[in-house]
Amino acid sequence: MPNHERPLIDPSDTAPAEAGLSLARRSAAEFAGTAALAAVVIGSGIAAEQLSPGDLGLQLLENSTASAFGLAVLILAFGPISGAHFNPVMSLADWLGGRRQRTGLGTRELGAYVSAQCAGAIVGALLANAMFDRTPLQIATHHRVTGGHLLGEILAAAGLIAVGFAAARQGRGASAAALAAYLGSAIWFTSSGSFANPALTMGRMLSDSFTGIAPASVPAFAAAQIVGGLAGSSLMTLLYRPAGTD
Repeated sequence: MPNHERPLIDPSDTAPAEAGLSLARRSAAEFAGTAALAAVVIGSGIAAEQLSPGDLGLQLLENSTASAFGLAVLILAFGPISGAHFNPVMSLADWLGGRRQRTGLGTRELGAYVSAQCAGAIVGALLANAMFDRTPLQIATHHRVTGGHLLGEILAAAGLIAVGFAAARQGRGASAAALAAYLGSAIWFTSSGSFANPALTMGRMLSDSFTGIAPASVPAFAAAQIVGGLAGSSLMTLLYRPAGTD
C-alpha cells in the first residue's frame, strides 16, 4: 500500500473530512456528480444514435467527446466537496491507499460513497432516457462479454487509476484534464469502450441504447474493472513509494 501523507486520488487538496464537511454532504456530491456523469454518457449516446444513424464511428466520436468534456467539468464542480470519485473503483483505490497513514476514505465512508455512486448512476440513466422521450426504465440488450472485452476493461480501469493517482499530485485542474483526456482516448483504444466504472455499468444496464450493456454482462465487467483498479493502484504504489525503499 502507498506510503503517502494525503489521499490517493486527490492528494493536492485538503481531504473533505479534514475540511469539516459532513459525510452526508460528500455523499450527496457523489450522488449528484455520478448522476450527471451517467446522464452525459448515456444521453450523448442516445443523441449520437439519433444524429448519426448507421455510422458507428461517428456515434463513438460524439459520445467520447461529450463524455470527456462532461467528466472534466464535473471533477472541477464536485471535487472540492467529495474528491469527485464518481466511481466505486476510484473510491476503493482511495480507501486502500490510505490504510497505512489513515488518510483517504474510511470504511464507513467507502460504503457511503459506493452506495451514493450506484444510486446516482441509476437516476442518471433514468433521466437520460426520459430526456429523449424514451421509456425511463429500460433493460439493455447489448451483450458485451468476450475475452477481449474483459481484457479491455481491466486495462481501462488500471489506466484510469494510474492516471488519477499521478495527475492528482499536480492539482485538481491537472486531474480534470488528464482524466478527461484518458477517458476520451480509452473509449477508442479499448475493445470494451472503457466503461471502467461499476456504478456507471449498472446505470448503463438500464438504457437500451448505444451505450447500454445487457444485465448478463454486468457482473463480469464489474469484476474486470475491480481487478484493473487494483492493478493500477498497485503499479502506482510501486512507482511512487518513498525513496530508499527499493
